[in-house]
Amino acid sequence: MTENYLARLFEHNNWSNEKIMQVCSTLSDEQLDAAPQSATEGNIRSTLSHLVSSQFSYWRLLTLPREERLDRVDVPFGELAASLKDSGEKLLALAKDTGKLPATRIQTRDNYHVEAWVIMTQVINHATEHREQIKSMLTALGVEPPAIDGWDFGDVTGALVSMPK
Repeated sequence: MTENYLARLFEHNNWSNEKIMQVCSTLSDEQLDAAPQSATEGNIRSTLSHLVSSQFSYWRLLTLPREERLDRVDVPFGELAASLKDSGEKLLALAKDTGKLPATRIQTRDNYHVEAWVIMTQVINHATEHREQIKSMLTALGVEPPAIDGWDFGDVTGALVSMPK
């Protein structure tokens, strides 16, 4: 059996999200709300909230009928970590069994019709972009950001192994 690379990408996404949430959970309100010192828009709190609400909304877009997902969903700040974990696991399940993804184009709230693979791609790209923004803001605050790129995930999962010289 060949490895499901899509599932591995979503496993990395979930792991990276968890690492970002762990670091951000140690921040003070002042740090969470600090104006960014980089070219990002919004502070850590708003960027985290946007990342989490968006991931949940992407899952809804892929799984719920249009009439059940017309309203925007904002996840309360105290529920971000749980929501991120939950929607991440649900998206990973879809990546593991792509037969559960819609076979036809999905109609969005703003009247686009999109194929499921585009949404799955957007989940990964969107999260990566915002995690990098958060890492930049953490660095500006003097907080060490987590190492969460593909190499790091490969290392912690044993898929990247240093060979003796």
